[in-house]
Amino acid sequence: MQFRFTDEQEQFRSVVRRFLSDKSSMTEVRRLMQTKEGFDREVWRQLCEDLGLGGLHVPETYGGSGFGFVEVGIVAEEMGRSLVCSPYFGSSVLATSAIVHGASKAQKSALLPSLVSGKTIACLAIAEATGHWGNIDSIELTAKKFDNGFVLNGEKKFVLDGHIADIVIVVARQPGTSGIDGIGLFVVEGTANGLQRRVLDTIDETRKLSELNFTEVKAQALNDAEDAVAAIARTLDEGAIALANEMVGGAQALLDSVVEYAQLRMQFGRVIGSFQAVKHKCAEMLLDVELAKSSAYYAAEARAENDPGTPALASLAKAMTADAYMRTAIECIQLHGGIGFTWDHNTHLWYKRAKSSEVLLDDPSYHRERYISLQEVLG
Repeated sequence: MQFRFTDEQEQFRSVVRRFLSDKSSMTEVRRLMQTKEGFDREVWRQLCEDLGLGGLHVPETYGGSGFGFVEVGIVAEEMGRSLVCSPYFGSSVLATSAIVHGASKAQKSALLPSLVSGKTIACLAIAEATGHWGNIDSIELTAKKFDNGFVLNGEKKFVLDGHIADIVIVVARQPGTSGIDGIGLFVVEGTANGLQRRVLDTIDETRKLSELNFTEVKAQALNDAEDAVAAIARTLDEGAIALANEMVGGAQALLDSVVEYAQLRMQFGRVIGSFQAVKHKCAEMLLDVELAKSSAYYAAEARAENDPGTPALASLAKAMTADAYMRTAIECIQLHGGIGFTWDHNTHLWYKRAKSSEVLLDDPSYHRERYISLQEVLG
């Protein structure tokens, strides 16, 4: 497989970048991260309705754009570059993918159009107290049959935008089953009786995570448990690829900022960028970022082409970009000197996003082990 962006994709990137640079200045990011909702609803409407970003990988039958996953990666990368505060990753990527892969045609027709338009915000609730996303054997939240539906009992943690979601896609286990056999996807209204939502205090205030408690909460099954396991796996792969592209966008923004600073900051009558030690650090960061981009872009292209190696490439991209993002963030703070450690400088915001993204959808160690195991299976 060979990869390069087409002219149309580059033009698409330019449009998205111009919009985000206008709507997501660092002043606006700092304002939104202090609000309860954590995003601007009018900007969200414009993202979905005017730019059509809410359903890029959703089939046109259900109101989406019908693009491939490369375009999703482009949007995610530009959002990571601008540190956008929005429900895009939680709603338009994770929750929407779960519906696309796990719902019946009737359910897709009922749920997807409002998600694509941005009128409805959804979230995907998988992780529990252990913090693991990929190990669904550890799911303890239960779904019991009740009348024509189910009732859910249990707790979910680290749910992206769970505090504002209009609908919640929940991964739950039906009692009396073991392993993955009893795992299913369920749909819950965000205002359902018995559902309590609490925003968690996390290091990254630009991305809101919530804890959801379910006590006899009424729910409807999303298709059936047999299809749910495959749907969850594919959704998490797509989430890892989108997150990898987002992380390389953030890493590139940090690299750009430190190179600019090194060309302006004077010491001993010279710009610090002329010192060999600084040059070496910048070169190492460039290498990290470019290698991370290669893995993220390649994984997105593999998903767009339905390559059988996509799960392994998704884990490889997640592990590589998480490590590169963290190293770049750390070096960027160091090279900015004293000002890099202050609240007034913006570098720490990307550092915090890098740290939260490192463990979101499982950490690099998990993904490296998964990559090795998948490679052994594929031969």
